[in-house]
Amino acid sequence: MSTAHHSRKSPLPDCELRQRDSEVSTCAGREQVVLVGLDDTEQRLCPAHAAALWLTDPTFRFSAKTRPEGISAVMAHAFGGGGGRR
Repeated sequence: MSTAHHSRKSPLPDCELRQRDSEVSTCAGREQVVLVGLDDTEQRLCPAHAAALWLTDPTFRFSAKTRPEGISAVMAHAFGGGGGRR
C-alpha cells in the first residue's frame, strides 16, 4: 500500500482506486480526466482509461473540470497521437 499524500483538491482517479490492491498499475498519464455519463455521474480517470471508456461508450462527455491538457492526453491515447508534439 502506498503512503503517498494526495491533495484534497484532486482525489484519486476512479481507475487508481480500483487498482490500489493490485501490484501493477495499468494507468497511463498523470492528468486527471472527468467524464460525465447521461445520469450526470462523474468518473475521474487517467487519460488511458478515459480514452477506453470514451471510445466504447459515446454517451460519456468531458466535464468542464477536465483541463485541456487532459483532453489532449485522452485524444492521444484514443487515436495514437504522438503526445507532446507541437
